[in-house]
Amino acid sequence: MRQDGHGVRDRLGAGMRMVLAMLLLAQPIVLTLLAQPAHARSIVDSAGRTVAIPDEVTTVFAAGPPASILVYILKPEALSGWPRALRTEERAYIAEPFRDLPETGRITGRGGEANLERVLQIKPDLIIDFGSIRDTYVDLANRVQDQTGIPYVLIDGRFEATPQALRLLGEVLGVPERGETLARDVEATFARIDAILEDVPQDARPRVYLARGPEGLETGMKGSINTEIIERAGGRNVADDGGATRGLVQASMEQVIVANPEIIVTWDRTFHADVVDDPLWQGIDAVREGRVYLSPTAPFGWIDRPPSLNRMMGLRWMAGLLYPDRWAGDLRRDTAEFYKLYYHVELRDEDLEGLLEWAEGQPPK
Repeated sequence: MRQDGHGVRDRLGAGMRMVLAMLLLAQPIVLTLLAQPAHARSIVDSAGRTVAIPDEVTTVFAAGPPASILVYILKPEALSGWPRALRTEERAYIAEPFRDLPETGRITGRGGEANLERVLQIKPDLIIDFGSIRDTYVDLANRVQDQTGIPYVLIDGRFEATPQALRLLGEVLGVPERGETLARDVEATFARIDAILEDVPQDARPRVYLARGPEGLETGMKGSINTEIIERAGGRNVADDGGATRGLVQASMEQVIVANPEIIVTWDRTFHADVVDDPLWQGIDAVREGRVYLSPTAPFGWIDRPPSLNRMMGLRWMAGLLYPDRWAGDLRRDTAEFYKLYYHVELRDEDLEGLLEWAEGQPPK
């Protein structure tokens, strides 16, 4: 059957309209793909995933608090925002240009309130997660990467893997020299502690209890991420059931009394202020002998909260508490140097004093 030019034009017009309609329906996906920079290189992340990333990384979305600290330490100008905006008391311990970064929410962990629309609004070059690389997190990374078109890199957050994490992310962010400098600093700290512990048998190491919460009865079991720096610094965590339980638990007062720790560490100011006058705690060696220490928490906790590079300062502090004669450090000098190297900030004397107010075991006022 012969068809004239009008028929052909009508069919072409209908076809174009269908294509346009399909493009409009797919507009969010198209815009997402157009928004992404060209992938110029590939890296293998800590989970063994090959990820195509831009040659130059200028903006990073941190999937959670541990990742935000790692990115800030390595390349602060790339961090798109904090998962939780800095509190007033934390601001002095972060370099001024980065104190007012927006709150972005988080993708991983409890309270993961960041949605993918928020990520797409920011249009980062990369999403970085620092922590577990179990299958659950691999699946999440793959799903988010597929949905957004944004490369998603997983970095192993195990404490012992910190040097490797710094070197890997240093390469990813285009700051390999800084990654190497920090990795060597971490390795030197680990080696210094290993040398101290070389001739100290397990049963001769100080017994330590982590007191969480205003009552001091929440704690972390031996082997948990919450007490990792205590054990790495050469302390014996008294919350030890032979590995049957991991993570946070609620202890009883009777269990703490029986364990009778020599040293108690806490970051809870209420517990620290009240424990000396609490008759239930007065018979415990650490309380009776004035060895209850308040961990600094600004801008991030020294024990965990979150479990990221902030724990490296806590590790040095803990080694000094447990082995003061062998560690032979100066806490004020070490803290100022750490904050300058890792957090890009020169601490004022008053900020340093406020940070270390009870970290050396002074009794509460």
